Amino acid sequence: MNKYVILFISIFMIVVGFTVQRAIVDRNPQVVNSVTTNSEGMLVLSDKVWKVEFTKEMDKATITSDNIYVKDSNGDKLNLKVELSENKKTIFIYPPTDGYDPNMKSYTLHVESDIKATNGNTIKSDKRIEFTATKDLPVIESKEQLTAYFQGLIKSQKQLERTIKSDGIMEESSSAGDMAGAEKSSAGANEFTDTNVQVQGVDEADIVKTDGTYIYQAIDGKLKITKVVPSTNIETVATIPFKDFQPFQLYIDDNKLVVMGHSYTEFQEPVNPNSSASHKMIMPMNQQTKILVFDVTDKNHPKEIKSVEIEGNYMTSRKIGSKVYVINHHYPDYWIMEQRKDIDLRPRYKDSSSTDEPKYVEFKDIRYFPESKQASFSIIASFDINEPEKEATITTYLGSGQEVYMTKDSLYITVTRYEYQENNNKREIHVPIEDTDIYKFAINDLQVEFLATGTVPGRLLNQFSMDEHEGYFRIATTKGDTWDEKQPSANHLFVLDSKLGQVGSVEDLARGERIYSVRFMGDKAYIVTFKETDPLFVLDVSNPRKPTVLGELKIPGFSNYLHPYDEKHLIGFGQNTKVIKDKGASQPRIMTDGVKISLFDVTDPLNPKEKFTEVIGGSGTYSPLNHDHKALLFNKKKNIFAFPITIYEDKQGSEYEQLFKFQGIYGYSIDLEKGFQLQQKITHEHEGVQYENWENQIMRVLNIEDELFAVSPKRITAHKWE
Repeated sequence: MNKYVILFISIFMIVVGFTVQRAIVDRNPQVVNSVTTNSEGMLVLSDKVWKVEFTKEMDKATITSDNIYVKDSNGDKLNLKVELSENKKTIFIYPPTDGYDPNMKSYTLHVESDIKATNGNTIKSDKRIEFTATKDLPVIESKEQLTAYFQGLIKSQKQLERTIKSDGIMEESSSAGDMAGAEKSSAGANEFTDTNVQVQGVDEADIVKTDGTYIYQAIDGKLKITKVVPSTNIETVATIPFKDFQPFQLYIDDNKLVVMGHSYTEFQEPVNPNSSASHKMIMPMNQQTKILVFDVTDKNHPKEIKSVEIEGNYMTSRKIGSKVYVINHHYPDYWIMEQRKDIDLRPRYKDSSSTDEPKYVEFKDIRYFPESKQASFSIIASFDINEPEKEATITTYLGSGQEVYMTKDSLYITVTRYEYQENNNKREIHVPIEDTDIYKFAINDLQVEFLATGTVPGRLLNQFSMDEHEGYFRIATTKGDTWDEKQPSANHLFVLDSKLGQVGSVEDLARGERIYSVRFMGDKAYIVTFKETDPLFVLDVSNPRKPTVLGELKIPGFSNYLHPYDEKHLIGFGQNTKVIKDKGASQPRIMTDGVKISLFDVTDPLNPKEKFTEVIGGSGTYSPLNHDHKALLFNKKKNIFAFPITIYEDKQGSEYEQLFKFQGIYGYSIDLEKGFQLQQKITHEHEGVQYENWENQIMRVLNIEDELFAVSPKRITAHKWE
């Protein structure tokens, strides 16, 4: 039976004449409806790079501007750069130097049938894609246009539901983190270690913060402020309970405290926005992200000076200096349009500096990505905590987000997209395409402005899969599933330029495994994959156009999080594993077997080594650090680190039963000659307890001067490091 190549050109799926492989042309967009198309064809950004991907190698001699090219509506052929990737499986058609002209009536991409694979096969027929260009992101200009957008989604989803006959299985990925928080101090203040963050100078919110004298805590629907210096007289000086508000993220900056969380207040809207007489709800607004700013000059009596509420769910936030950027995700119940076609689906927000009533984002302030079609809004609220009287800047885009990476100048939001392809023989749905769209924004004071969009194959693990260095953006992904033996998973690293065009890559790392952690350190990248053993890959990314694998280390277990110790060493935090071979089973079972700490020596990048290792507890042992980098306290100056951990030991004679032994903090010193030295065990649990107790669970440990402060929901205790 012949196999066919399926050609994906944006929204089209065309069967063509290769008999041995599958080709994919530009997988950026999903279904495009009347909002993102026009009478002349599909709408694209003017700097779009068309991409043609194949599963087999192509004959470079047949890939020329004579058989892959673009013509404008006047019939003139553009002088464009056409390039075959190093692995010979991807063709790039680059835009003109100044981009495609938005004033041109239309363009047409031509893919001629005489391009060949290395085995000589050709495309059965020529292919054409007509498109127009835009320099800027287009705007949703009216209620009718937004309604058409969501009605198109409903239509396409109904078509998909009628076609799907079997459920697909998606492999979940865990999350972890990366770059140490700096030790902070100011004149007359105590030295303390701040939240462990990814990018130095870009703060991340956490459940606990300190200013070196006080500890601020968001817990159990309350804000608690506790004076901890001097440690001989720890006392809670203020407790603020909240109604219909669950705070869980904080920032502290001098005497300004930012408290963020979920609010469940239900807003009432009149049917006629011009009439205040009717109070029948036209669209429930039940959940919002609420942001409160307090002046804590008087710690005993915090004063609320600003509040902002944004419809939807909190995704993440960052703080640069006194400026806070909160990213929200709102998924409207657009299916209600089937009963109420006049419903207004715009997201709403409220800012105490301007009004006490919620208001809609203006249509002219909602932008969308021409080649994307998603049923959600990304809302970025930015404000200066030192200017609470000024209204927050609200930036709104149609499209969701999953992972966020931010520097002082740029913001990257990514979303993994799965495209469904119909198998015409079996009439089943499978998922052959798994891509991640990247949206890049410029940070200019409180303004967040769109710069570029790009796409890479595969899915991200977490925010640490991304990095920006010397004008280039690096990103690591996993494509496919580890359980799929016919098409095993593969791992990739891509290097993109400032416009998110791909310039280099390392592909097909550790087939059959997936990424468990990533760390970028200047010109080096470190990637941990896992299925049965833990390969640590060392990659040289000093040449953006030719990243290469330098070395590989295979050891038992895996690291969820890699933390830099210095330029030559990393600390890996993760799980130890054991391989169990069951009688009669075709595949061994992999079980976790305690929390594992490793010190990796990468002095010789061609020959990385696991210099020291420590395994804590049995198979039920876990740490928040396995999924949250902010749980780590790291002080390079003092060569110490500490983190929360819950320890279980395996019950003798039983494979699956574990006994609870400890919950609290483990603190270590580090010596490059002696390894890890356990220095502290701190617990708030009572001796002899058989189960974990939430009230006594230590979630964070902070370092102020020479003391550690362990924070649980009900207690804060101080401990001398010595």
